[in-house]
Amino acid sequence: MPGGRLTQQDRQQIALGLADGLAYAEIARRLDRPTSTITREVMRNGGPTAYRADLAHRATERRTHRRRQAAPREPQAAPQPHGRDPEAVREYEEMLTTVFMQSGLPKMMARVLGCLYTTDAGSLTASELAQRLHVSPASISKAIAFLESLDLVRRERDEHRRERYVVDDDLWYQSMIRSARDNAQLVETARKGVGVLGPDTPAATRLENIARFLDFVTESLTRAAEQAREVLHTKPATHEPDAQ
Repeated sequence: MPGGRLTQQDRQQIALGLADGLAYAEIARRLDRPTSTITREVMRNGGPTAYRADLAHRATERRTHRRRQAAPREPQAAPQPHGRDPEAVREYEEMLTTVFMQSGLPKMMARVLGCLYTTDAGSLTASELAQRLHVSPASISKAIAFLESLDLVRRERDEHRRERYVVDDDLWYQSMIRSARDNAQLVETARKGVGVLGPDTPAATRLENIARFLDFVTESLTRAAEQAREVLHTKPATHEPDAQ
């Protein structure tokens, strides 16, 4: 598998593949590259509908130029706990951020969430996030407000009364339940449309089918979330080490 950066010809092939509706994995196979490379390239440069090979190539050149200019002033990567490779951690964080972006999160919100999930504590202050991501506190504040609205982070105060932003097991449950509530509202609205448009009409039938589908999915999602929460929140017993 070839290494090195993507060339302009590679990017043209990516653009053609996207235009043909190919999956990232298929484009990667044709270029003999990892799927994650193609995914990051596309999401970093506008997403699958806005990707342009020439614009992506110029943007990459500008980023490379800025990194070279900033390199002498950048501090060395902070040592990682547990003997982790700092570069491997950085690459994984970027990959996780890309996955969050694919799920629908804007880039800054995805970066903040990726940063939080790759810390052992699962929590950071606004200043710590700004320092790690090299962005302004205002950007962090906006991202946190957005993530809070989706129940993907929560706030708490530490012993020094500093506000910390936290991710934990329960947040995915809360986010799923919020999604179920949103689906329930869609079901109610769709069924109101059936009455307005008239039973047995094509439009009303379409809305009724949507309502039935979402009803079934929402019930299944809520039940699965409740079951998963019980499993996750039942901590395994801690066994004392055997006496020597």
